Amino acid sequence: MSYLFSSESVSEGHPDKVADQISDAILDQFLAYDPKARCAIESFVTTGQVVIMGEVRSDVYIDLQTMARKTIKRIGYTKAEYQFDGDSCGILSAIHEQSADINRGVDNGNEDEQGAGDQGMMFGYATNETESYMPVSLDLAHLIMRTLADIRKEGKEMTYLRPDSKSQVTVQYSDEGIPERIDTIVVSTQHDEFDEDEKMLAKIKDDVINILIPRVKKQIHSQKVLDLFGLDIKYYVNPTGKFVIGGPHGDTGLTGRKIIVDTYGGKGAHGGGAFSGKDSSKVDRSAAYAARHIAKNMVAAGVADEMLVQISYAIGVAKPMNIYVNTYGRSNVQMSDGEIAKKIEKLFDLRPKAIERTLKLRQPMYSETAAYGHMGRKCEVVQKTFTSHYHETKTMNVELFTWEKLDRVDDIRKEFGL
Repeated sequence: MSYLFSSESVSEGHPDKVADQISDAILDQFLAYDPKARCAIESFVTTGQVVIMGEVRSDVYIDLQTMARKTIKRIGYTKAEYQFDGDSCGILSAIHEQSADINRGVDNGNEDEQGAGDQGMMFGYATNETESYMPVSLDLAHLIMRTLADIRKEGKEMTYLRPDSKSQVTVQYSDEGIPERIDTIVVSTQHDEFDEDEKMLAKIKDDVINILIPRVKKQIHSQKVLDLFGLDIKYYVNPTGKFVIGGPHGDTGLTGRKIIVDTYGGKGAHGGGAFSGKDSSKVDRSAAYAARHIAKNMVAAGVADEMLVQISYAIGVAKPMNIYVNTYGRSNVQMSDGEIAKKIEKLFDLRPKAIERTLKLRQPMYSETAAYGHMGRKCEVVQKTFTSHYHETKTMNVELFTWEKLDRVDDIRKEFGL
């Protein structure tokens, strides 16, 4: 019997994502001027207020207020009527220096044996149901949110849109785990005040179905994904009937509270550690990226149609405690999942410093990850310019989403005899 599976996404204007973007913008600013900076930055946003917290170890001074305000305005919170805007919100900093007890376990004199910045388990997942090797439900939920943001910023259609929004996509799967059809699409978007609520709701629903969704479909290049869009999709648009009060004024935002949106939309597993605001010495972030890199390359190489990879660490210890693999019975090789895990241990160096080097994680590459997912994104080189009241302007080429590279497929095929 077929089954249904749902994933959600949120826009860059969602309060939790505002917090994530502030944290990662500050992290990027530190890394641009001090590539060795150690950061664990948390942000909290509410009505007219931002609080920046956490630990930093760096030789440079960064203007936190300027970075926060620039980020908030870029997202679209530029009007006083939102009760939260980049020019007028209050900003409180509660940053302090990283604990020496943590640092001594990470910096032990041998760079290659740099210890993990924390204990914990991290997961990576991949599936061949989409070209990005991501679950189709999450891929579509992200695409809906990105497209809605594009429409809002263009200002030509759906001109009532405000920055905060959410989407959810429910997909029907066969018993064999193959996507068959889209069952339900949910879109809740913040909007300007209307004179008549019922007319407003009807207008927004009509625009979502006839403006947003066609633009989403135009961006999909996979015919098997396009074929999921049938005529029987159920649409729920702003099901509460009204969504004027939103953003940090409507709901408090906090860094790290959208970890499932950030990863696999509920597919696979998650170790519980958030990403944004953390430099790559924190394996919560770097090892999660490494696990995704492994899973994606293994599925692309044909080892399995679906794969979950777990890596775990002890604080201050370089070598992982374990590598675990689950292929959900969809392996294409005559090996147990445990044997596949042993091959991964042979193929990939998963010490924290090796991950940093392989994935180039000391670049100021993180602002782009802080909305619309960390996984399944396009690996590309972009030019970024960083300005500061206290340092020279810096322009540099930055390679984004390096963990999405399919650069180990040939090595894997050779090792597995594929």
